[in-house]
Amino acid sequence: TDDWDRRTNRTYLKVLLRNELLSHNFYLAPHFKNPDSSKFDYEKYRKYIEESLPQEIPQMYGMHPNAEIGYLNNQCYDLFNTILEVQAGSSSGGGKKQEEGVVKAIDDFLERRPKDYNMIIISEKIKEKTPFVVVALQELERMNLLLDEIRKSLEELKLGLMGALNISDAMESLSLAL
Repeated sequence: TDDWDRRTNRTYLKVLLRNELLSHNFYLAPHFKNPDSSKFDYEKYRKYIEESLPQEIPQMYGMHPNAEIGYLNNQCYDLFNTILEVQAGSSSGGGKKQEEGVVKAIDDFLERRPKDYNMIIISEKIKEKTPFVVVALQELERMNLLLDEIRKSLEELKLGLMGALNISDAMESLSLAL
């Protein structure tokens, strides 16, 4: 820490931490009285806080009662946007254009997908199996599994969009993600 941190901490300690905090007549928040410290151990304090702490309101922090309105408006906005996005994904209007875009994205991903690592050739080139090399080989095997799963999922989704397979929930989720 530097001098500025020490100065800030000293000021906090001087202004915020006072003997009144431990007084049983002190209110930590409106309608939330500080319990008598001589009668409480750690577990009782924890239980008291969990059961008696009032609902947070702007007045607890010295703010105007209307301070919460902006926050609640943003929460409602986010909630309804999420609902609209979910509804838009399950609507049937304009489905062909969306499906065509998904098929193009699938083709693009499949074209750009790297080829699987040939583990036989890689193993032949290794002269000494150090711990780092073993970890690298394990990661290459996992990468091959991941690339294979991506390819399978995209091909199944493409077949589903063409009508050859029934579209599952997982396929629909993948379609929406693309």
